[in-house]
Amino acid sequence: MVGCVIVFENTIIAEGYTSPYGGAHAEVNAIQSVRDPKILEKSTLYVTLEPCAHFGKTPPCSDLIIAHKIPRVVIGCLDEHDKVCGKGISKLKAAGCEVIVGVLETECKIHHKRFFTYHSKKRPYIILKWAESKDGFIAPLIKSEIKPVWISSLRSRQLVHQWRAEEQAILVGANTVAQDNPSLTTREVEGPNPIRIIIDLKNTLPESSQVFNSEAKTIKLTKNEIDPNKPLAAQVSKALYLNKITSVIVEGGQKTLQAFINEGLWDEARIFSSETYLKEGIKKPQLKSIPVKETLIDSDSLKIILND
Repeated sequence: MVGCVIVFENTIIAEGYTSPYGGAHAEVNAIQSVRDPKILEKSTLYVTLEPCAHFGKTPPCSDLIIAHKIPRVVIGCLDEHDKVCGKGISKLKAAGCEVIVGVLETECKIHHKRFFTYHSKKRPYIILKWAESKDGFIAPLIKSEIKPVWISSLRSRQLVHQWRAEEQAILVGANTVAQDNPSLTTREVEGPNPIRIIIDLKNTLPESSQVFNSEAKTIKLTKNEIDPNKPLAAQVSKALYLNKITSVIVEGGQKTLQAFINEGLWDEARIFSSETYLKEGIKKPQLKSIPVKETLIDSDSLKIILND
């Protein structure tokens, strides 16, 4: 979400952030929270992303800023969307507003990485996630029950559910559904459930599977959307883009995860390494990268890897 604060005489007098899709933008929420609108004419508005200049679900934020005669606007980074991309800045300057661009630009670009990836690469921001045993397996070969086998700790699983609440979608393949019957919801934390993306090329998964219940929206990708003779990850990425999915966690099995790795279609990998030994099982995906961050969560090691 875009963030905005308004400052008057070195004091923050208002702040706002983007409402859910279709609602008011950050600048609107901040401006509308000011008790005395007259002081806006002597204030500075700070915003992480360039104010929009076009009519979409809401009117242009740049027009609102101009209407309230806010004299100075500080912008973190340019909006690369072709409908904006400098147009908001130009409109503000033409109205006599002082505009400063590029303050904490790197931090703002990281903050808006999902938005930029979606519009510049025409695909969602892709996060790969798995848990691996001490001896390098992500699941046992033989299971006595159709349910997940937990490798990581409870605290690690709670963190994963927090991640689910922070991203728009979660993706697994048909084999994961058949073997684990997961619900792919945010049961361990308070927060919205992600949209569930299921790759079921043979279209054989039973409707009784938990991923098809009413707890969250589910999108199933079959041969109608995916050609099994062509690279999988690229086709899935395109299908998600067409469904307006801006971010996705890939929690699938080894084949699904490896497909995204092999095609270079990923932005982050979040890997839990457990002290648990499986002795035999399904081997972990092969990813040759150096972790940029490593932390301990109970007895688990969490590695974060960025695909620069």
